[in-house]
Amino acid sequence: MSLIDRYLCKAIDAYPYNLEDVIENLEYALSSDNNNAATLCLYGRVYAEQLHDYAMAKTYFQEALAADIHSVTVYPYFIQLLVDFDEDKEAEKLIDFALTVKGIDKPLILSKLILLKEKQMLYKEVKHNIKKLKSIVLNDDYQHFIDKTEARIKEKKKVKGIAITR
Repeated sequence: MSLIDRYLCKAIDAYPYNLEDVIENLEYALSSDNNNAATLCLYGRVYAEQLHDYAMAKTYFQEALAADIHSVTVYPYFIQLLVDFDEDKEAEKLIDFALTVKGIDKPLILSKLILLKEKQMLYKEVKHNIKKLKSIVLNDDYQHFIDKTEARIKEKKKVKGIAITR
């Protein structure tokens, strides 16, 4: 195991409970290699999930993908950031590309697309993508997500009187 990997493992182990150790270990890792995608991704997560600094988080995620466009761990976090901060078009483009990356967790990326479409109130597309998700999952891990999403959409349509044609 390389020195960078050791620091990264320590940072991952400390995340999110001991941010001081996380930052210290990420700094050590970046001082050895400032283009390590996993390190940059975890820094992006710190800024997104803990410090709520959209601009810095986005910068770190972009740097992570610039360092390694095939880093499958970056995509779900970056996509979630874009969805959370109403960067819908950019999120959709990133989802489309992520689905072409070898080794990507396609059900996870599809679940991000489903959340994006739900946020946009495009319920017909949500339903279509849930069917797609059901067709590619290989275990029951996503069944709870599917059940909750379908129930939430049904309730939203009932409350708001929204037709599925949208």
